[in-house]
Amino acid sequence: MTTLTVLPNSFLTLNYRLTLPSGEDYINTFIDRPATVLIGSGQFAPCFEKVLIGLAVGEKKSALLSPKESFGERKEDLVQWVSLKALKEGRDEDTEFHPGDVIEFNAPSGAQYAGVLQSIDDEGAWFDFNHPLAGRAVTFEAEIVAIL
Repeated sequence: MTTLTVLPNSFLTLNYRLTLPSGEDYINTFIDRPATVLIGSGQFAPCFEKVLIGLAVGEKKSALLSPKESFGERKEDLVQWVSLKALKEGRDEDTEFHPGDVIEFNAPSGAQYAGVLQSIDDEGAWFDFNHPLAGRAVTFEAEIVAIL
């Protein structure tokens, strides 16, 4: 009998948890329901996929990932000012913005990107376009539920 293991292009169901250095869960599917992903499709960061490759159904693995291995270092040049006109473009006139909001923007290429609103005034707003986990080590823990 051959044991199935996770390979590139595997379609699988898994539980996973991302834990911050403080021990706080950032994401935890163990308490809800498993996720279903296709390895190599971009649904998971490559650093997480590397942890999964070779695991069999029922196997569990944990890995501590440095910022360089996961979401990168924080880049101060990704904290940027956006004019109020650009912020309101394509949105309802009564849309309200508050510090801490995650706001999506459309790039000229059609891609979307998001930033966290840091502060706002009558002329514009400061946004942090770093990934929320940039500059932080994370622990990735996963358990393979099924390989489909």
